[in-house]
Amino acid sequence: MSKKNILSILSILLLFVVACSDESEVDTEKPVIDISFSGAFPVNCDTLYFGEPFVMKMKFSDNVELGAYSINIHNNFDHHSHSTEVTACNPDPDKDPVNPYVSIDDYSIPEGSMEYETNLTVSIPEDDGTAWYDDGDYHFFISLTDKEGWSAQKGLSIKILHR
Repeated sequence: MSKKNILSILSILLLFVVACSDESEVDTEKPVIDISFSGAFPVNCDTLYFGEPFVMKMKFSDNVELGAYSINIHNNFDHHSHSTEVTACNPDPDKDPVNPYVSIDDYSIPEGSMEYETNLTVSIPEDDGTAWYDDGDYHFFISLTDKEGWSAQKGLSIKILHR
């Protein structure tokens, strides 16, 4: 065999080895939001109070790596549905919002985490500086995204009241 043929064969083998060794596994699994453990908060049908901070306790996990999460709190005075929980809560009568509370916040998760437990203090103010926020039915919506972009959501029906 000539030197040229040997080099050609080695080049082809090298390309084959490089191509085969680059078989990185593609993440196709969604992350998981767990509120089934003792001490999880809030859970479906919980009551929160304006002006009283609470600690959000949830467990997040992913088979490869977690990315970030967001919390969206908005009124549910018309009782629209995107709850992911099967337990029905006792809703107040439908009403028109006057000064509803709304909040959308994003949070990062430490890089490289496959599991993460939140220990986030959340404060819901009593008012917007001019008037108290409306008491009543709200949604506490959590969205969790992994590094690959897969997401999971958990929609909780809660009440937010003034004491």
